[in-house]
Amino acid sequence: MLSMDSKLEAAVGAKSAKALAGAFDLHTVGDLVRYFPRRYAERGELTDIAGLEIGEHATVMARVQSFNERRMRQRSGWISEVVITDGSRTLECTFFNQRHHKRALTPGTNALFAGKVSRYRNKLQLTNPDYQLLSEETEGDAAGTADTADVVEKFTGLIPVYPAAASIQSWQIAKCVRQALSMLDEIEDPMPADLRHRRGFDNYDEAIRKIHTASDWAGVQVARERLKWDEAMAVQLALAQRRHGAISRPAPECKRRDDGLRAAFDKRLPFTLTAGQQEVGEMIAADLEVAHPMNRLLQGEVGSGKTIVALRAMLQVVDAGRQAALLAPTEVLAAQHARSLANMLGDLAMAGELGAADEATRLTLLTGSLPAAQRKQALLDAASGAAGIVVGTHALIQDTVQFADLGFVVVDEQHRFGVEQRDALRTRAGENTSPHVLVMTATPIPRTVAMTVYGDLETSSLRELPAGRSPISTAVVPAAEKPTWLDRAWQRIREEVAAGHQAYVVCPRIGDQESAEDVTTDDDGRRPPLSVVEVAEMLAEGPLKGLRLALLHGRLPADDKDAVMRAFAAGEIDVLVATTVVEVGVDVPNSTAMVIMDADRFGVSQLHQLRGRVGRGKAPGVCLLVTETLGGTATRERLDAVASTLDGFELARVDLEMRREGDILGATQSGTRSALKLLSLLRDEELIAEARVEAQELVSRSPDLAEFPGLAAMVASLVSGTKAEYLEKA
Repeated sequence: MLSMDSKLEAAVGAKSAKALAGAFDLHTVGDLVRYFPRRYAERGELTDIAGLEIGEHATVMARVQSFNERRMRQRSGWISEVVITDGSRTLECTFFNQRHHKRALTPGTNALFAGKVSRYRNKLQLTNPDYQLLSEETEGDAAGTADTADVVEKFTGLIPVYPAAASIQSWQIAKCVRQALSMLDEIEDPMPADLRHRRGFDNYDEAIRKIHTASDWAGVQVARERLKWDEAMAVQLALAQRRHGAISRPAPECKRRDDGLRAAFDKRLPFTLTAGQQEVGEMIAADLEVAHPMNRLLQGEVGSGKTIVALRAMLQVVDAGRQAALLAPTEVLAAQHARSLANMLGDLAMAGELGAADEATRLTLLTGSLPAAQRKQALLDAASGAAGIVVGTHALIQDTVQFADLGFVVVDEQHRFGVEQRDALRTRAGENTSPHVLVMTATPIPRTVAMTVYGDLETSSLRELPAGRSPISTAVVPAAEKPTWLDRAWQRIREEVAAGHQAYVVCPRIGDQESAEDVTTDDDGRRPPLSVVEVAEMLAEGPLKGLRLALLHGRLPADDKDAVMRAFAAGEIDVLVATTVVEVGVDVPNSTAMVIMDADRFGVSQLHQLRGRVGRGKAPGVCLLVTETLGGTATRERLDAVASTLDGFELARVDLEMRREGDILGATQSGTRSALKLLSLLRDEELIAEARVEAQELVSRSPDLAEFPGLAAMVASLVSGTKAEYLEKA
């Protein structure tokens, strides 16, 4: 018998073990049996073809609709074209010089087909796919996998479908799993018996076996509930231990004052704070007054007033004799934040200058491209404490930057920073203290929302729609299917300019001098993403000829970027062709139109942020999402979702549904390699909340889980190596 730590070769042989290790990083029996099915196929029920994504390795159960053969025109040989269907949509399978498939793939035959989804002549296609016949009278198949022909037949009701790869198909993985389970000794249960019985769970061994071999949905559900609970408990235990340990590293107490900077600023406000701003401001102010480090997420729509909330909190910290830092993802946004804060504060930010208010502090901008003299002065202002507020980019977290007494860190658009970067900024406060931290975002990406619900962040929301904002209409432009729509998009830009407005054209790449590896064709055959340089040249010579165009991207010198933005804000540029440097913080009310090229290359949060650059004045805005992605794919569904709503919170949920939470214990921002294989933020919120309560109780009894060795091992397994370090930083 084998254990969970046994090498995979002992269970499945060297060839299969090598394939599993190479494709999925599975090395032990435990790795394999914890590699759960992505879904289950029920005999007679065909897979929905509409949900397939170009570039993914898919396994579908489908019925053969037709089989045709023809000679290749330019070279000798044959092409076999098999059309398969799920009953509503079709998918074409193409075989080159493999005429023997005709005997097996007769119309009406059901089979599992596996291969990489590509596009040919605007249709979805599998080229030379593997397949496994499901007809009872057929022995083996014609795709070279006769040794696995009996695997599918062993599943009496449900057929597990695993995430697969070109080197090993789902049904081959199923065979390996069954072999491993047949040789595996009983698995020790990590959960305390009293907790397991109280919740009525199967034991761990039964759950692991059922999730792979259950013959009905009831068995699958019982197994999934137990294993999801284990994942929730592991995360909550790790977070509970982290919260327990944080007590030993206090934050500075920043009490409110009635006669300080914040009070003076509030008296000068030319408007009344919204109810949401006042409520969130009180929460943050209370957090800043205690010695426990604040770790709060502030989410709100573009223009909902997050910056003013953050500024009032920074002034409270300065009143307490500490410093505050505002970290922005780009130099463009950092410079704009510095200008905006300086304008709002006026003489309250002019300490040491003529005309400064009595309570004034100093506001300093620190970015990587500052001239030497300015950078030296900014570093001195931060280190001496002369600057109460320091605004900057990632340059703030370099070892050469020191603060006199950093008490508060604001991270704007937090999804643009890695956890390691934010952690480096926290250490600027000193060895024995931790600054309060506020992270802000206009559209929570899945990982942000996940970490919030899992208990890592307290969350506050500003849900009021921005006052005075004009409506924005969004439409998808399917350039491959309807090329005339793209012509109409450029015509629309001309109409907006003719009406006295301005426009953005956003591209995913800079172009020009980029290295070859940055512009290679995708594995699925897609062309390289469009670049600012090539699109600007095309527009200047073609559909937007005669308009005043300018380029903006991250490789421009800081002075040039600032000059372009000032000229655009002044109305001296009609169309700004840019990368995502305009994603956040750019405020030009006269801009009413945006065309996003290769919109499928951007995430939901990016598209929503980009769209927020238009419609900021009195005139309505329009955003056009240009894509060559075919209708019916998951990517097009994502773009359609962005076009259907302006609610950033709803889009965060849509993004979460499509991409899952990401690896909340690692640096991954999407769900493809999550350490959590079953737990879902959307479906399992109640279970997560229950696990949090149980974990808090267990950690209060035994902070190091010494009384619960099984749970300690479970946490160590999930939060191992770099993940443990990452979680501590998070």
